[in-house]
Amino acid sequence: MMASSGFCFWHWLIAAILLAFLSGATASAQNDRVPAGSLAEYSGNLEQALHGQDIAWTAERDSLVAAALNDWLTWMRPTLIDAYEQYMYMRHLMWPVYAEAGLPEGLLFGILAKESGGRVHSVSRMGAAGPLQFMGHTALRLGLRIDEERDERFDPLAATRANVAYLRERFIEYDGDLALALAAYNAGETRVLRLARGFEDPSFWDPELFRQLPRETQEYVPYVLSAALLFQEPERFGVEFPRVDIWPATIELAAPKTLAELSICLGQGGSRAGWFRTLRNLNPHHEHDARLPSGYPVQVPAELVVLYEEDCLNGSRTELATRLHQARDERRALLAVRTYTVRSGDTLSTIVHQQGCPSLRAVADANGIQPPRYLIRPGQQLQLVGCRLR
Repeated sequence: MMASSGFCFWHWLIAAILLAFLSGATASAQNDRVPAGSLAEYSGNLEQALHGQDIAWTAERDSLVAAALNDWLTWMRPTLIDAYEQYMYMRHLMWPVYAEAGLPEGLLFGILAKESGGRVHSVSRMGAAGPLQFMGHTALRLGLRIDEERDERFDPLAATRANVAYLRERFIEYDGDLALALAAYNAGETRVLRLARGFEDPSFWDPELFRQLPRETQEYVPYVLSAALLFQEPERFGVEFPRVDIWPATIELAAPKTLAELSICLGQGGSRAGWFRTLRNLNPHHEHDARLPSGYPVQVPAELVVLYEEDCLNGSRTELATRLHQARDERRALLAVRTYTVRSGDTLSTIVHQQGCPSLRAVADANGIQPPRYLIRPGQQLQLVGCRLR
């Protein structure tokens, strides 16, 4: 259990998030991609929720947040740092949406860090996709485009708009209860609403309600809130986030190139682990091995403009990138087409990961499997093209 200081930081965190939301409620109605409707009418309920918490549950609640902080600061610290770095490169796309809605930036980072770790093309075993992990049916309901040409769940800007729209629905549904809104984000709004209706004054922190939630959701809410706290007060917890040049820019390709080739010729200068993930995140609608034509505008951090001119127009490194990409294509051509029989519990994303396939979309296209749900059934025969030999 936490000492009394834990009680203080918990209430400080909730107060900061709720008050920030209330202060921007009017501005949020101006966003035409977010359902209109101010939450000003709920301010009384929010104040009551903030100051009238069940004190008997405070120690256990703080203990959950403290346990999540422990994980972020130990074995999950690399994920936290990676998520921060990738978020900062996407910040110009995501943060303005939250700012306009009056939501705090720490909450956005907390959700991103726990959902995808900053990997825009992340796909869960259940089929949730994108930096903020939307299921297909939810994404479509919130206005995201999902078809054979484009899946906007992978688009940082579009996904953030959908995230704000979803949270707005839940805030109205739960009178501004942040923890219940996050629980619904993780476990599904129908499941949590059905559970909440069994309580006169539902609260995520109510032991009876809490114990009926999935284990993943019980951990998810404290993880998001603790990541938000670390984003807002890193020095307090000994966290040193990397310095990131967040200015965006555009490179018009002087010659056809894939994002993978660009990441090779750009090298590692100015980055802890190279530019592959950042290029993918900022250009989410292109596969990394798809050749983009001359003149195509590639979104990049501003610092890469000079690196591109120095290392990707001519010279040994751009030749190396081309040669390595060709070798990859040759290797793929040599790999035999394998047949895989779908087993119970398989999803297309887990098969792609376990079988070493180039991408989810490549396997889906080869087998005529349609987004957004990528439905498969036990006993179905899949043709695995370009996947590693076992």
